[in-house]
Amino acid sequence: MTSLADRWGIHPEHFWLYGRRPEQQVTYDEQMDAYIVYGYPEAVEILSDPGTFSSETSSLVPMGVDESFTEGDLLQTDPPDHRELRKLVSHAFTPKVVADLEPRITALTHELLDAIEGEERFDLMASLAYPLPVTVVAELLSIPRADQHLVEKWMRGMTESLGDLSMSDDVEEQERVFAESMGPMREMLEYLREHTAQSRLRTRQDDLMGRLIEAEVGGQRLTDNHIVNFGKMLLIAGYLTTTMLIGNTVMCLDHYADQAVRVRGDRTLVPSLLEESMRYLSPVAATYRATTREVEVAGQRMEKGKMVLVWYGSANRDPRQFTDPHSFDAGRTPNKHLGFGRGIHFCLGAPLARMEGRVAMNLLFDRYAELRTDPDAAPKFSLGFDTTGVNSLPVRVVPA
Repeated sequence: MTSLADRWGIHPEHFWLYGRRPEQQVTYDEQMDAYIVYGYPEAVEILSDPGTFSSETSSLVPMGVDESFTEGDLLQTDPPDHRELRKLVSHAFTPKVVADLEPRITALTHELLDAIEGEERFDLMASLAYPLPVTVVAELLSIPRADQHLVEKWMRGMTESLGDLSMSDDVEEQERVFAESMGPMREMLEYLREHTAQSRLRTRQDDLMGRLIEAEVGGQRLTDNHIVNFGKMLLIAGYLTTTMLIGNTVMCLDHYADQAVRVRGDRTLVPSLLEESMRYLSPVAATYRATTREVEVAGQRMEKGKMVLVWYGSANRDPRQFTDPHSFDAGRTPNKHLGFGRGIHFCLGAPLARMEGRVAMNLLFDRYAELRTDPDAAPKFSLGFDTTGVNSLPVRVVPA
C-alpha cells in the first residue's frame, strides 16, 4: 500500500514520513550550525534536562527578537521563572475547567457544522478545524466575538509566511521571511496589548484575563508583556496543534479506511485514535533548545551555546520505542508519543486539545456516514519547516 506521505508528497525532506531511518540519532549540521536530534530516547534525554538544554533560544536566532516578544512566553522560559509562571496559568487547564468547557465546545462544533448543513463538499479546515480552536482560545482570553476573525487572519498570515522559512537558508533569507511573518504577529500583539489595557480597567472578572491581571510572581504583578505573550502562546499553540490534529486525523482515516471502519464501530477508540494521529503526523514536528554547557548525547559531542533541533516527528517513528512505527493503529497502546512535548514544557493545553479533537471527531462521525478527501481537489499542506499538517482539506461527505 502506498504510504500517506507518498500519496500526497508531504515534506519530502522529512524522511521519517517515508519509512526511512536516520543514519545517526544525533548529528551536527554545519550549514545550520545546529545539532539535529532524530531518536526517541535522545529527544527525551534533552527535553528532560532544562539545565543543560535551555528553552531561551532567541539569542541564537539570526534575526533576533526583543524582550517584548519573549517576556512571559512559557516556551522561551527556564526554571525557576518557568515553574512560577506555569503554576500561575495551569489552573486554566485543570481537568475540571476543561470538563466545564465541553458543553460550549460541543455547541460551537454543532454551530459550525450546521452552517454547512446539506453541503456535500466543503473545506474541513475552513469550516471546522480553524474556527473551532481559535474561537475557544479567544473566548478564554475574553476577546469579543466581533474581533475573533482577526485572530484567524493573523494566524494564517504568520503560518503562511513562515512556511518559506528554513533553518538551512542563509541569514539574509531567514531575516526576510521572519520580517514578513512579523507583520501579522505585530498586529496581533498590538491588539492583545490594547485588550490587556482595557481588561485592567474593567471591574474584576473571574475569568482567565482577570486572574492574570491580579496574579503575582515573587510578589510582583505580571507585566503587560507577560500577559500579552501568554495570550500569544495560547493562540498559536491552540491554532497549530488542535487545528492540525483534526485535519490530520481525518486525512489518516481517509487513507487507512480499515481504521475508519474500526473506530466508527467502536467509539471508545476515539481518544487513542487522536493519540495515534499526534504520533503519526505530529503537528508540531520539532522543537528547539540551546546548550548551556558542553555535553555528549548518543556519542555526539555538543558545544556550549549551540542550537539543538529536536525532531518530534522522527522520534515518534523510532522503532526502539514503537512497534511497527510506520503503521497507523487507532488502538495503539502504549503510545507515549512526543506530539505534545515532554518534560517541563509538556503542552499546557493538551487536555483541551484532546477534548476538542474528541468532540469534533465524534460529531463528524454522527453527522456523516462517509467522510473522504475530495478526489477532485487535493489537500494543501502547511509548508512550515517544523510543522506537519494541512492548511486546506477539501472533503466529500455522505450524511448519516
